[in-house]
Amino acid sequence: MIAIAPFLYLIAAVCFILALRGLSHPESAQKGLNFGIAGMALAIFTTLFAPQVEGYSYIVLGIAAGGGIGALIAKKIEMTALPQLMAGFHSLVGLAAVFVAMAAFYNPEAYGIGTHGDIHTASLIEMSLGLAIGAVTFTGSLIAFGKLQGKISGKPIIFEGQHKLNAILGAALFFMIIMLCVTGSAFWLWMIVLIALALGILMIIPIGGADMPVIVSMLNSYSGWAAAGIGFTLHNNLLIVTGALVGASGAILSYIMCKGMNRSFINVILGGFGGEQASGGADLGDRTAKTGAADDAAWIMKNAAKVIIVPGYGMAVAQAQHALREMADILKKEGVDVKYAIHPVAGRMPGHMNVLLAEANVPYDEVFEMEDINREFAQTDVVYVIGANDITNPAAKSDPSSPIFGMPVLDVGKAKTVLFVKRSMGSGYAGVDNPLFYQDNTMMLLGDAKKMTEDIIKALE
Repeated sequence: MIAIAPFLYLIAAVCFILALRGLSHPESAQKGLNFGIAGMALAIFTTLFAPQVEGYSYIVLGIAAGGGIGALIAKKIEMTALPQLMAGFHSLVGLAAVFVAMAAFYNPEAYGIGTHGDIHTASLIEMSLGLAIGAVTFTGSLIAFGKLQGKISGKPIIFEGQHKLNAILGAALFFMIIMLCVTGSAFWLWMIVLIALALGILMIIPIGGADMPVIVSMLNSYSGWAAAGIGFTLHNNLLIVTGALVGASGAILSYIMCKGMNRSFINVILGGFGGEQASGGADLGDRTAKTGAADDAAWIMKNAAKVIIVPGYGMAVAQAQHALREMADILKKEGVDVKYAIHPVAGRMPGHMNVLLAEANVPYDEVFEMEDINREFAQTDVVYVIGANDITNPAAKSDPSSPIFGMPVLDVGKAKTVLFVKRSMGSGYAGVDNPLFYQDNTMMLLGDAKKMTEDIIKALE
């Protein structure tokens, strides 16, 4: 087994690469997922038979506990709760990195990195980096989980001198890593843990809910780099490769998300838009919106030649994706051309809307990304916006005073008719008023997204 272990790890690494490749497109996502499962199973199997493993009692207990909890969560979790689930799991990866680093520090002989009080300098560097990134990931992910779950306000939490404090803590963390590598003292180890835990909290609390897709992918990247750092400590090449894959893909995804919002990554980290500070923009005055009912919407869509559906987080909360697909199927039977338009930051994690539509068996060839469909809105009879807000706000293009100015949005206002499904006339998650509500070609359908769509289905039938 010792001789073929590197070969098996190589096969597992290839499986992980194929998994990422498969997950890049909806049609190959299932195949990619299967590659990921196979690679992880092979990695676990190979590790269990490594010569360093002297007993299986604790290993079996850990696998049983972790596997049981994971299976229970997987069966109970709703698709709408996937963002906070990801954030929660990222925190566990970070915590695992912290525990492994501390175990290696206090028992270096077991890891082959030196003796207590005389750990190899290279190992201290790897260990301290994995420890710091893991601790930041742990607390940062917990804050992200709280914001996504509604346990913590989604509005940015900002105080005077916040950026200076973060800069000081970052510099202090770098200094402490150097001191740990020079002295090998446990004091600096614990200081790294404490400062990194605090930094993880302070980095995420000023970020508003509108930036959550970027934060989820960023924390995903952090967890990968933490795992890679610990992989060096454990002398496990597969963990290094896997961590690097996750870290790099998460970083690339964060860049894509920022590009989708026309914002710099540094700008997001220094504090997202949203909350009370972001409620500015042009004064909408006393303009009134035109409201309608399900019967009105059904008649308009049934007589349309082309309908584009724009899903948002409100659809996810109401779990209206199945009703939405049923409505689209009825319209298609009536000869209506139906498409779906997805903004890259719709929802609370990258690809959130794609996942929900796939769950409802919406055909992949009907789902289009923003850059592929934005030009079609001007030739569209009806746009059905269900639970979206910020990603359709024209102020992002027309109002320089708006906090979201410069963010690419779906040009739904160019359609002949815009049907806007929302619970109320309130602003979106970014806290920015939407002038689209008051346009002459907009009809507001106020109410629960699922119930409103079901009522439209009844009217269509």
